[in-house]
Amino acid sequence: MKIEHTAYQVEDPVAVARWYVEHLGLTVKRAQDERPFGQFLADDGDAVMLEFYNSPKVAVPDYKGIDPLILHLAFWTDDVEATRARLLAAGAAAEGDAAVTPAGDHVAMLRDPWGLAIQFVHRAHPMI
Repeated sequence: MKIEHTAYQVEDPVAVARWYVEHLGLTVKRAQDERPFGQFLADDGDAVMLEFYNSPKVAVPDYKGIDPLILHLAFWTDDVEATRARLLAAGAAAEGDAAVTPAGDHVAMLRDPWGLAIQFVHRAHPMI
């Protein structure tokens, strides 16, 4: 099996997708013009997609109220500190400071402008 996508119910999928494309370099693979406004975004290797949508059948979770240790979306980056600074300037909010784990990984946790926790990591030893 290979992961195709993970999906997030959000209030404004088009705006969320636009932010991820502009600031994280993701690419729109499919965009629906009507509700649920599904926005499928691929990573820079075209290996995994994110879907942002808004279904009338369920409420939008309170992402800001969910501890990032319970739910977060992680991205690999070559420079955690530079990525963190750039995204803070683009409207993300810090969720603590950048750190180095006991394994030597550089990590930083942020929240996108809608409250979804996003982690940026540079592994000391790549895992995949």
